[in-house]
Amino acid sequence: MSKYLFIFAQSHQEFRVPEVESVAKLYGFHIFLSDEPEERDPSRPYMIIGLESENHARLLAKRCILVKSIYEFYGRGSTYEELHLHNRAKRNLWEGYIPETSFKFLVTAYNHKIPRGRQKEVVESFSYMDFRGKIDMKNPEITLGCFEEYEAHSGKTRERHEGDGNFLQVYFGRLIEEGTARPLVQFFDVKKRSYFGNTSMDAEISLLMANQTLACPGKLIYDPFMGTGSMAYPVAYFGAQVMGSDIDGRQMRGKQTTTGVFRAASQYGVTSRIIDICTFDVTNNPWRSGEIFDAIVTDPPYGVRAGAKRLGRKKNLDADRMAVYHEHRTNPRPDDAPYIPPTKPYELSDLTVDLVLLARYLLKPGGRLVFFLPTVTDEYEEVDIYTILCGGMVVIANSLQDFGSWGRRLVTIRKVTSEQYPQPDFSIRNSEEIQHVPAHRHFREKYFQGFKKADVVPGEDYK
Repeated sequence: MSKYLFIFAQSHQEFRVPEVESVAKLYGFHIFLSDEPEERDPSRPYMIIGLESENHARLLAKRCILVKSIYEFYGRGSTYEELHLHNRAKRNLWEGYIPETSFKFLVTAYNHKIPRGRQKEVVESFSYMDFRGKIDMKNPEITLGCFEEYEAHSGKTRERHEGDGNFLQVYFGRLIEEGTARPLVQFFDVKKRSYFGNTSMDAEISLLMANQTLACPGKLIYDPFMGTGSMAYPVAYFGAQVMGSDIDGRQMRGKQTTTGVFRAASQYGVTSRIIDICTFDVTNNPWRSGEIFDAIVTDPPYGVRAGAKRLGRKKNLDADRMAVYHEHRTNPRPDDAPYIPPTKPYELSDLTVDLVLLARYLLKPGGRLVFFLPTVTDEYEEVDIYTILCGGMVVIANSLQDFGSWGRRLVTIRKVTSEQYPQPDFSIRNSEEIQHVPAHRHFREKYFQGFKKADVVPGEDYK
């Protein structure tokens, strides 16, 4: 095992390790994380990770959305004297480049701008390495990187080079691979998409979710709350075949002649990988056999902008209205208007339990369910996630996207059983039987109340 310095983009910090672990799983190798909390701190842009080969580092850099670059790790320290001591001890890693390898030095910092004069001093401090090759700033054979990490000073006005040299840590290594997957965030930018809606998922998040599914050629992946298709495009781009469904087909179709989802898919060159889109309620689905899909990925509606619905009526019809209803069903209207079945609110805590049951039925053994779960920050407990699990399903990742008073958790659940299950029963649960009330229960009501401590009216449909 060798150590590598990972330099991450400063976004979605909690998603970093789960993404790297998932991509490593996709390619069939392991990563080795340090036991030291300092080296696993997700809030810092640098992380040292053990890998079995340099090729593994290249694979991660080409697929991980949050990886900016990966360096072979030579040393680090709280001072340059400490760094040089560690670097000299790793001479066996770099002495082969001494005779005639062209090279360049990169000296940069996080949360700071290093003056040019000191950049030169830093480079000269490595003179003991005695590299005799050509200095080539455009096309070097190797790039040596020196990275200083400074404490964040957000919200404070400082002079340009104030505090220069007062870094927390300095890292040094040889560049293995620049992260080439990050430009996909701009490629899938929702603002540039030919078809999107007000609930379309952010491009970076959808790419991270796609990596959690282990999407690749030969896999079949399903989105049961497809909407405008944000999950489908990156999953298909990575080579998987995609199926999608939604209770409201209008979201998938759009208003133009060409179906909206297929119109956007053609923009990314993945139309042939979208097998089909269907309109139905997941609690009244047409799947008559299980173990079909390699993964299920979705962003369930949770009521901030679009509430979840399922087939049924909020209230039972009286005798007169039932007679009118049966007449419309048996005698087609003269304008041939289609019958639109009534819907009622679908409580989020019920929806998530049903989603896990559906996933256990539809996933192949080892398959993954990847979805977002909104939670109230002050009320969330780790046990909340386990209230939605059923036998044979295990949580393998749980990362928070924090919005302050509330957040949403990207949850990845793996099917760890080969037992075949019958089609699940999605009957309404009795609230009195609930032993633990999770923070996501009645989330819509809590959201519109501003997360104030107030009595929540179960099932009330806020406008």
